[in-house]
Amino acid sequence: MLYYWLHLMYLYLGSRFFWKKVSIEDDLSRTRRVNILDCDALNYMANSKYFYYMDFIRYEVLLRSKLYDTTFKKGMFPVIGSQKFIYKKPLKRWSKFTITLILEGWDDKWVYHRQVFKRKGEVYAIGFTKVAFWKHRRAQDMRKIIAASGALHKEMDPPTTILRLFESDYSIIKST
Repeated sequence: MLYYWLHLMYLYLGSRFFWKKVSIEDDLSRTRRVNILDCDALNYMANSKYFYYMDFIRYEVLLRSKLYDTTFKKGMFPVIGSQKFIYKKPLKRWSKFTITLILEGWDDKWVYHRQVFKRKGEVYAIGFTKVAFWKHRRAQDMRKIIAASGALHKEMDPPTTILRLFESDYSIIKST
């Protein structure tokens, strides 16, 4: 957990003082290396570490864009509503990979992202997330947040294939 918080501090300092701003609509890619602390006993990146890297790149977009001033500085904070993940191949220890964050769209409550893990141009895994911004125990209007954050598009409906990934989430919770 210490690594997680140190990395978030690195992202905050880098985005505030050293890196140029990005648009929330642009794809953002980062090259990383699977280090020994990311691996399980079999020398492959542990499942939980994929979610770490997904968090890091989402936070980087938050911190490097106008989204930070529009949300976090005003007491709103991002909350994951759901995550889906598809593994194709494992990433070995010390191997380099690229993670790319792609904005898929938004509706009144959620913003949807695709996060692609690639190595040497080949897809190793894909993660999908839906994120809301909360304040006072309520989800905020995502359309207003996106517009205030400098998005060029007023509307960007997520593809139906992505919406279908998340459509049964609440029925699963209610049936448990």
